[in-house]
Amino acid sequence: MTRGGQGLARVAVVVRAGAAPLWWLGVIAAGVGALPSGLTGRRIGVLAGAVLFIVATAVAAWAGRGRYLTPARQAVRAGKHDVLQDRAVTLRAWRRGHRWWLLLGFAAALGSSFALPAAGGMLLAGLGTGLRLKASWLGRRELDAGQLFWVRVDWLSGRAGRPTGKRVPGYRLTGIEAGDAAPGGGRRR
Repeated sequence: MTRGGQGLARVAVVVRAGAAPLWWLGVIAAGVGALPSGLTGRRIGVLAGAVLFIVATAVAAWAGRGRYLTPARQAVRAGKHDVLQDRAVTLRAWRRGHRWWLLLGFAAALGSSFALPAAGGMLLAGLGTGLRLKASWLGRRELDAGQLFWVRVDWLSGRAGRPTGKRVPGYRLTGIEAGDAAPGGGRRR
């Protein structure tokens, strides 16, 4: 970074980074968790898992939306010397920083299948689906504003690793064509 430039990561990409691992780990845990009949039986476990999937999707998609809008209102234009981080680098950094939490969640989902078959895995999959919906919501906000939201990479470091909170007073803005990720954090086609 030369002349005071900052490294910037896309907000929607950071939100979406956990969606795919949570989804796939949840699907695997639900599939494996459906094998034992558990304490309650498969039918009750799968029905409870379906309810947990719906609730987790709604909570992950809707909770904390205001925390993403506050820094967006105080956003400033990105500087000429700011460096935009690639989508793949942002995904890799987030997943590397959260790998132990993902593995712990997977182990808990598998362990819970002995009591309630498939429910823990469906809960994880619901969280992944909710994060993807939240990233899509952010993408629609970006399209409506005609600008992409970026957060400084150094504000993402640490335990939290999220683009909201006290460490993030405001986002940086670029035009809609900046970076290699589409609005919502997906791959640009």
